[in-house]
Amino acid sequence: MKVKIFDEEDEGDLEEDINSFISNSSIDVIHIHYQVAVGVFSEEQIYCFSAMIVYKEKT
Repeated sequence: MKVKIFDEEDEGDLEEDINSFISNSSIDVIHIHYQVAVGVFSEEQIYCFSAMIVYKEKT
């Protein structure tokens, strides 16, 4: 079993990264963990969209 971690500032970029990774036919996805974090810097909100994919390589 292995993990792959993704971290993006935009949810669309995170979707693209994940879809690209899971379209690889040599892996079986076991679970995807998703998280959003928000921070405030001065008057700006900063978002962090992240995901961890637990998967197995096909043999």
